[in-house]
Amino acid sequence: MIYRTSIPALVQKFRRNEDGNATIEFAILFPLMLMMLFAAVELGMINYRQIMLDRAMDMTVRDIRLGTGGDMQHDDIRDTICARSGFIKMAECNVSLKLEMVRLDPFNWGGIPPQADCVDSIEEADPLINFTNGGSNDLMFLRACASVDVLFPNWGLGDALQKDEGGRVNLYASSAFVQEPQ
Repeated sequence: MIYRTSIPALVQKFRRNEDGNATIEFAILFPLMLMMLFAAVELGMINYRQIMLDRAMDMTVRDIRLGTGGDMQHDDIRDTICARSGFIKMAECNVSLKLEMVRLDPFNWGGIPPQADCVDSIEEADPLINFTNGGSNDLMFLRACASVDVLFPNWGLGDALQKDEGGRVNLYASSAFVQEPQ
């Protein structure tokens, strides 16, 4: 015996059936929840790296300030910041961290260059921009720019971040200090 049902009866039966209801909600909401999780992890790692770069910069500047009479060299300062930051590998330090140190005149203020120059991971490494050792009572400005890889470069927050040609994000840290008199 063949049962024939009308189309409105089939539609009404389909509407009443709740099989697969949770699967549809899961298929719609799971990618959104996953994207929020990845964005939170990405933001946490970027904040962690920024905090560690700031901390390394502060500790290094404190050593420079208190260790007067010593000749500050670019490579030593760069290596110290890399070692203290915890996320920059020493083998990649000369490629991923760029330092700039300038002497400022507080009585004839010329300002600080607003745009920091960062390392382009595609080009040949040129870590030295402007690096001037200061004398007694000189006001010095030190700025570091570290290029770091993002965890999820093509998804979520990692896709929305401003990156250089190599797909790396630039983190900046700066500090000003006065050379102690000798």
